[in-house]
Formats: sequence, structure tokens, C-alpha cells
Amino acid sequence: MSGEMLGWVLFNVFVLGMLALDLGVFHRKAHEVRLKEALVWSGVWIALALLFNVLVYFWRGREDALAFLTGYLIEKALSVDNVFVFVLIFSAFAVPAAYQHRVLFWGILGALVMRAALIAAGVSLIHRFHWILYVFGAFLVVTGVKMALHKDTQIHPERNIVLKLFRRLMPVADAYEGHRFIVRRDGRLHATPLLVVLLLIETTDLIFAVDSIPAILAITTSGFIVYTSNVFAILGLRALYFALAGVVRMFRYLHYGLSIVLAFVGVKMLLAEVYKIPVALSLIVIAAILAVSVTASMVWNQASDAGARPRAGQSKPADARAPLESTGR
Repeated sequence: MSGEMLGWVLFNVFVLGMLALDLGVFHRKAHEVRLKEALVWSGVWIALALLFNVLVYFWRGREDALAFLTGYLIEKALSVDNVFVFVLIFSAFAVPAAYQHRVLFWGILGALVMRAALIAAGVSLIHRFHWILYVFGAFLVVTGVKMALHKDTQIHPERNIVLKLFRRLMPVADAYEGHRFIVRRDGRLHATPLLVVLLLIETTDLIFAVDSIPAILAITTSGFIVYTSNVFAILGLRALYFALAGVVRMFRYLHYGLSIVLAFVGVKMLLAEVYKIPVALSLIVIAAILAVSVTASMVWNQASDAGARPRAGQSKPADARAPLESTGR
């Protein structure tokens, strides 16, 4: 067995082992994931990714190690958009907190399979038709511009083609049945709303993958590096969701930072024949863009909080609490 094939086998065995450990041991019983637990698991997944990055450095060299780190950073940053959409989906369907981890577990398992297929297809296309790089590059530039111009994201389940087709094929129960995805009623199988949520998450993740995979292919065309960086980011996505779900809206300018990143890697693809931007420089530029957007968001939040506080000797308006009271909080 070649070293490349052995790497693929060992990595996938590791992934399956971690998923089995996650669902079979740490989350065997459905429960609400608290912030402390989410932060611990986020730290664990980031540490494992960085440890793997070190292994790539000694096994495949500096260039592949930098490519992995850059790809992981891009995918991790784009995951924040996934988190925002997950918040909208879970809110729209009023998914109980105790069942959200189960939905994300199976959703991410499906995402791993879909992304593996997309990565294999993307790498194969690039190797056979080099000009496809320019198509990907132009697509990323357009996507970056559209992302910057359309910030607001809304979920319309009734417009989802997959869900429309699914409802025709299988009846859907009116209420949740614990953590089950399928129940039997009157001798016929019914999907629970939890399965509908799972399908919606899978389809939205597929849409996100169409953006993120070409972005990493702009850094490297090594299928192994693209796949492993994607997988590590996805495996940490559940913990990232539970850690950021309550504060994701605070990253006001991250959305624009991500759009610039996509446009940058798109330009990198378009200029590949004229000037090949070094991977190390790409990593520095992407990290700087994300750092500036996050810092700007934090500064804006602090300025907003300061502006919202009444000055010394100034009383609050009589109806200052009205919005909170009207929402029942």
C-alpha cells in the first residue's frame, strides 16, 4: 500500500472513530449542549486540526502544510455563515435544544459524503480540463460580490424543492416524537419534523459547499489536502454552532470579510497563469482580512453598547423596556 493510500485509510478510520465516540459515548443521551461543553469541544477539534497540520508538515512538506492551514482557515471562517443559517432553521422549526446535536451529527455525516464527492469531481475536472480553474475563479469573484451586496439571509422552507418533493413521497407528522426521525402511524411510516429539519440542513450545506470547495481548490489541487481541511472544519462545526449560536449576529462585518476572501481566492485562480500567488502569502492575506473584519465587528459592538447607555444624570425613556416586554422576554 502506497503512503498516499495509507494516509487516506488512516484518516478515514480516525474520522469514523471520532464520530462513533461522539455519538456513542459523549452524546449517547440527548441533552442540551451548554456553552462550556461547546467551547471545550471546539478547542478539541481545533487542537486536533493543528496537530494534523504538524503531521502533514513532516509527512508532505511545508507547502502542503501551509495549504492545509489556509484551506482549514477558509472553511472555518465560512462555517460562521453555516451557523447563522442553522440558527434560523432551528428557530423556524422550534427544534428543542436537546435534539439539535442529533440533527447536526447526522447532517454533518451526510455533508462529509457529499463534500467528498464534490471534491473528487472538482479535482478530476481540474486535472482533465485546466481551463475549469478560470470558471471556478470567476464564480468565486461573482459569489463574493453577491455575498457583499446581499447580507440578509432568510429561510423559506416552503420554497425548498427537496422538501416539496419529500412531502409528496412521505407524510410528515405534526409534532416531534422525541429524537426520532421516522415514526409508524396507522401502519404507515411518517417523517417527523426533525427529519424535515435534517433534509433542510443537508440541502443548505450543499449550497455552501459549492462556494467553499472551489475556494480551497484555489489554494491547492491536492485532493487529500482539500478533503482533510474540509473534514476537520466540518467536524468542529457542531461545537462551533453551540458556542456561537447566541452571539453570531454580533459579527456584523465578518460577512463582508468572507466576501472579500472569496473574491481574493477567485482572483488568485484567474491570475494563476500570469502570477502564482504563494500559499504563504495567501494565508497571510486571508488571516488579515478575517482579523480586520472580526475586530471591526467588536469595535462596532462596543460603540453601539456605549451609545445605548444613558449618560450620567440622564434617565431612561419611559418606554425603554417596552420592546422586551412586548416579546415576552
